[in-house]
Amino acid sequence: MNESHTGCCGCHGLEMGRRTFLAAASGTAISVTAAAAPARTLEPRSARVKPAIKKKELVVQPIFMYQKFQRREATSWRPWGGLHSDDDIAREAQRIESELRKLSGDAEFPLRILPLLAVTNNAEAETARATQSDVHLIYAANGDALDALLAPDRHNLVFVRHKSGPVYLWYEIVHPRMLRKTVDEYGEPRLSTDDVIVDDMGAVLWRLRALYALKNSVGSRIIAIGGASGWGKGGQDAPQRAQEKWKLDIVDVKYDDLSKRIAALRNSSGHMDHYRAEAAEYLQLPKTKLETKADFVSGAFLLRDVFEQIMAETDASAITVNECMSTIMPMACTTACLTLTFINDAGMLAFCESDFVVIPSGILLNHIASTPVFLQDPTYPHHGIITLAHCTAPRRMDGKRLEPARILTHFESDYGAAPKVDMRIGQTVTVIDPDFTESRWLGFRGTIQDNPFMDICRSQVDVAIEGNCDELAREMRGFHWMLAYGDHLKETGYALKKQGINWLDITHA
Repeated sequence: MNESHTGCCGCHGLEMGRRTFLAAASGTAISVTAAAAPARTLEPRSARVKPAIKKKELVVQPIFMYQKFQRREATSWRPWGGLHSDDDIAREAQRIESELRKLSGDAEFPLRILPLLAVTNNAEAETARATQSDVHLIYAANGDALDALLAPDRHNLVFVRHKSGPVYLWYEIVHPRMLRKTVDEYGEPRLSTDDVIVDDMGAVLWRLRALYALKNSVGSRIIAIGGASGWGKGGQDAPQRAQEKWKLDIVDVKYDDLSKRIAALRNSSGHMDHYRAEAAEYLQLPKTKLETKADFVSGAFLLRDVFEQIMAETDASAITVNECMSTIMPMACTTACLTLTFINDAGMLAFCESDFVVIPSGILLNHIASTPVFLQDPTYPHHGIITLAHCTAPRRMDGKRLEPARILTHFESDYGAAPKVDMRIGQTVTVIDPDFTESRWLGFRGTIQDNPFMDICRSQVDVAIEGNCDELAREMRGFHWMLAYGDHLKETGYALKKQGINWLDITHA
């Protein structure tokens, strides 16, 4: 592999010390080589091989924890709380089930809520813990079975009422008795202050969204064309860290294999006619303007079929390309930029540069937002503004409509097909900056103010920073950043704490 790095980071000719980390060496990934998966001619468009987009549903077990208490004369016989009779308990169970139905309907991600379980003692708590689920959502009204309900092998959320219904005993005592075990120091590893919710089912939903994103990010599989890598000296160990921290299954695909697959399609006049027709159809889409050679666009469709075939063969819904600003151009007769846009817009994940410093943040943010994400180069923040740019970007940034795009050359090479996507002015965005060591990520909320056309990477946005611009400049780490439409700071921070990664929220600092 060429150890020098030339590309959009601006470090032309500098020795970056990048090294390829082959996931197959760990014994957990698949190596797709020419011998293992010989090139074969793809079928026409009607039979095109498409990867399956698989989303693992989050399974939640709701639990209603309560006890009934009998009056005893001349003594304290009942604790705090508004559940005094069988009718009170029945009404509360109905209230919980109604809230859960609404919660399920509000979720834009795959969510399965199991039937509500009633727990009145430790024995019933042990039975409840045996159910198969990802999350225990515990409505802690009263009773002393909470300790027995907290499962160490899944996520635990405790919901208590203040004003949304009858007040709960654990609204008073969850902090001193459970979190602190009646002392000053925190002593409960299965539950934190972030896992306790008062009254607000919306706060339950965003936590479940974060846990859903974690379930779909940890252990996910991604194709690495030309091997896995990481930007700069700090990113040399990024693939290994991504495997250790995120359990990523990185599938290495050799460029020799890719070259054979591309040649098989390029040598088929029928396929090339089809790709030219697809390119012409794409360029007729509203607000799509061609400013490069049409053959570069048809080549991007060819490359899309090659990438998607590999993804389908390996059961992966994510892909990244190493040496995408050098090795791939002569064999594909185009750049990978527009191809990656196609794949992102189809609901999968596609990243340039094979930078596993930032790729985990893209996978996580994609599952949190349920929309495509934009990997980009940051600039220097100043006067409350920062420019973010790259030569590939999704057009379907909200997951629905295509944003306007000019199809130009890739900037540094002045070759191929790369989209200049004009993102929505006034759109709220979440921006994430991961560090090299997977120890602390930074994020902020911003607003898109402009889509300039400077002599830099083609898709470029000026983002107004919500937060302290000077602090952002001081705290920047790593190199590449990730952006998504919408405000996802709470979910991101919550998920990262579960992963043992610190989080600096510039917007709310």
